[in-house]
Amino acid sequence: MGRGNKYLFKPEGLSKPEWPDLWLLGISFTLVAFGILVLASVSSSFSLERTGTTFYFLNHQLLFGLLPGLFLGFLAYLLPLEKLKQLSLPFLLFTAVLLLLVFLPFIGGEVKGAYRWIFLGSFSFQPSELLKLTSILYLAALLAAKGEKKKVRQTLLPFLVILGVISILLILQPDISTLGIIGLVGILLYFLSGTPLWHLLLMLGGGVAVLLLLIRLAPYRLSRLAVFFDPMLDPLGKGYQIKQALIGIGSGGLMGVGLGLSFQKFGVLPEPISDSIFAVFAEETGFFGAAFLILLFLLFAWRSFMVAKRIGDPFARLALMGITLWIVLQALVNMGSMTGIFPLAGIPLPFISYGGSALVVELIGLGILLKISRRAS
Repeated sequence: MGRGNKYLFKPEGLSKPEWPDLWLLGISFTLVAFGILVLASVSSSFSLERTGTTFYFLNHQLLFGLLPGLFLGFLAYLLPLEKLKQLSLPFLLFTAVLLLLVFLPFIGGEVKGAYRWIFLGSFSFQPSELLKLTSILYLAALLAAKGEKKKVRQTLLPFLVILGVISILLILQPDISTLGIIGLVGILLYFLSGTPLWHLLLMLGGGVAVLLLLIRLAPYRLSRLAVFFDPMLDPLGKGYQIKQALIGIGSGGLMGVGLGLSFQKFGVLPEPISDSIFAVFAEETGFFGAAFLILLFLLFAWRSFMVAKRIGDPFARLALMGITLWIVLQALVNMGSMTGIFPLAGIPLPFISYGGSALVVELIGLGILLKISRRAS
């Protein structure tokens, strides 16, 4: 075979085996496996009531989430990092096209007042989930390419343009929660790349201004914020979900009411197997079960950043930190919103919540993260 041959999926380090970080691999595997077990427990009786079959939601998650996610995640693991860096802009542009397709009749559609889904027959996909990953990869490539050059034209302006375009696409849907996650991860990535302090302060100020503008344009967001501080202002309306989530978590006590025995998931707590799954899981397994899940995410964050410290390539390091921040921050926001620490965000709990689009993209992110961990020295 000629030396000049090029491969899209060429394994790196053919001269000697290179393995991903085994701690990170073990923690990631535990998170994914635990997520399937949690969904099986939380959704079984709920599925029987809604569909007449015990494992409808679990089977759907396995068929349209886990299996394609593992396959695409493995392909991402095989993809050379230099090729991934080169493809980061095409991937982001492809995602932007998908975000526009949600507004087209017969392809996209309105669900609960928002345009977030693409429908092709029985298949559906949420492009904003993919945007979380592709935006991180492109921002990592952009910041890595600038190196130590911290002039405004070379770093801040292109960075703000990308975030601005992403913001417009998400506001049109609207999907403010996803915008918040991407914006926060983007700002933290910019900070971790070695930004001047005034750049960071400027972006934080701009973020606050955008938030105030969004509240001004849609006053219902202000009422949601008021209910966050006092759920009893509207206990049967905007404060209903957090009230029922807290009741469920409190009912679990230390040991929980038992697997599959949650009361709140039967028509009481909205979105019991997706956005609110942490509250149902805490009700069934109690404080110890909830604490174990939180510990898994903290271990994932700790090990990922330990690996990042040993990576010399700027793109690989920033991409790893970006993927880690996305998964961990989204998990903390989801669990925090169910316990009243944060306002309700309407975002899934990574690896745990029911939803094929989210799980597929999260597994692709894991594949990239494990690939990068091979670069740790």
